[in-house]
Amino acid sequence: MAESTHGRKAPSEHAAEHASPEHDEVREVTRSEFLRLFTAVMLPMFLAVADQTLLATATPVVAAEFGQIADTSWIATAYLLTNAVMVTVYGRLGDSFGRREMLFAAMGVFVVGSIVCAAAPSLPWLIAGRAIQGAGGGGLMSLSQALIGELVPPRQRIRFQGYFAIIFTVANILGPVIGGLVVSQVSWRWLFVGQLPLTAFAAWRLFRLPRGARYPDAPGVSDVAGLVMFAVGTTLLLFGASSAGHRFAWLSVWTLICFAGGAAIWVALLRHESRHRAPFFPIDLVRIRALRLAMGTMVCNTACMYAMVFYLPIYLQLGMRLNAGHSGLLVAPLAIGMIIGGQGSIRIAARIGKLNVVPRWGLTLACVALLGLALLPPHQGIVIALGFLAGVGLGPTMPSCQILVQHVAGRQHLGAATALVSLSRTSGAALGTAVTGALIFSLLPDMDVGQLIKAQADTAESLAVLRVFHIVFFSVAGAAALGAWIASRIPTVKF
Repeated sequence: MAESTHGRKAPSEHAAEHASPEHDEVREVTRSEFLRLFTAVMLPMFLAVADQTLLATATPVVAAEFGQIADTSWIATAYLLTNAVMVTVYGRLGDSFGRREMLFAAMGVFVVGSIVCAAAPSLPWLIAGRAIQGAGGGGLMSLSQALIGELVPPRQRIRFQGYFAIIFTVANILGPVIGGLVVSQVSWRWLFVGQLPLTAFAAWRLFRLPRGARYPDAPGVSDVAGLVMFAVGTTLLLFGASSAGHRFAWLSVWTLICFAGGAAIWVALLRHESRHRAPFFPIDLVRIRALRLAMGTMVCNTACMYAMVFYLPIYLQLGMRLNAGHSGLLVAPLAIGMIIGGQGSIRIAARIGKLNVVPRWGLTLACVALLGLALLPPHQGIVIALGFLAGVGLGPTMPSCQILVQHVAGRQHLGAATALVSLSRTSGAALGTAVTGALIFSLLPDMDVGQLIKAQADTAESLAVLRVFHIVFFSVAGAAALGAWIASRIPTVKF
């Protein structure tokens, strides 16, 4: 293994140690090493991914307990926003101080967030805890993948990347299902309490890994101003989008402050990044038309995806009168469709040799399925079938666009291109949850969530929820159509 900052080698008993690149190419990871890596690295990644959607089916119950639903979109948005900001920070700090050590730090932040969430006496405290969790989750995601690159020989990394893909998709499926089942049996707070022993187990396994390499001459986080502007500007825009129409009027002074202030900060951010030697936001790559359009496509895709994952359970519970556990199971076909669509898209793209075709037709299919949800009467069979088709349509965009971005950016900009993909995904997810929540809560400002959950029969409020969600599905279908149009304008990229 590479030397530490102080010139000390990792313990010789660690099989991940190797003396040369040639040795690194030929050595194999043994079964015991694989199990050590899997439990130490894959479990943190599972926690980070599942935590994005864990509260999706629990949102109505949380809203009923705290007596408000209007700000529940920030349960997801706060996590995604801090996650997006910290992904790059952890990557840079991992180079300087060691990836294993920074993963320990990320786990610590994640645990603090989990404790705050579990003990939250009010919704603002829960949102604050989710923001702390997201700050840790960004490290769990990025550093787990970086550790694989450091500890696993190159020819075996493809296999581990396959395991990452499986963990990512399984976690996305199980998040709403686990959340629904736990909430239907015990308190939603146990979703966070249960994360504590899992994180402790992962930390114990991580401690058994080699210390790894440190590069004190690495640039580190040199663009602090860019990070701050990104966080503040994005928060202002998302707060305005999620609050206008119910917290304050669309034409109020506060709306102007949020949108104008956020836009001004973003303009300043882009100017700052174009002059910085190591920008947080790789502005040079964004100037490439194919990459810029691919980013727009990914933002629309993830906005639709997370709008469905987070708000379909509300539709099922408050509109169709299903319990949390049942609604979690009905969200699963959407996630299963995403897996099938994502896996099939790579084969289709490889066969036709064009990367821009699959996202266009996938988002078109998603648009048609979402229009079906908007127009057809509420029925469990319809939700299952159209949710699955929407997932099949939404699934192909991320893997296709990720390969496209990396291919166009070139090997020398691979890290920056991967950061762009991550930023596009998390920004779109935050935007989708915030804007969709604003639409729902502005149309249903006086909704009594507790009464709706307790009601045994259809009420006037539950029928109102159904009508509002038909508008929501139309809106999400519009976002999918916009994504398909943007994808259609991506220049043909062959590979």
